[in-house]
Amino acid sequence: MKSANTNKGTIIRLMGVVLIILGALDGMLSWRAGVPLSSIYVFLILGGALLYIVGVLRHGEAPKASELHED
Repeated sequence: MKSANTNKGTIIRLMGVVLIILGALDGMLSWRAGVPLSSIYVFLILGGALLYIVGVLRHGEAPKASELHED
């Protein structure tokens, strides 16, 4: 029996976290500089959250019946 791949979705989650941090840092720097907050930072944060959720869902998928069958 093959062992289940537990790293599924890890790269997607990592990219989501990077986008969230990037959007938050850019937004804070713009706020600190007195520049109005651009919508691109909000989209970076939302896109990062979406990627993170997709990664969590991919990681939590149940193994297929063919993967559970022992030969």
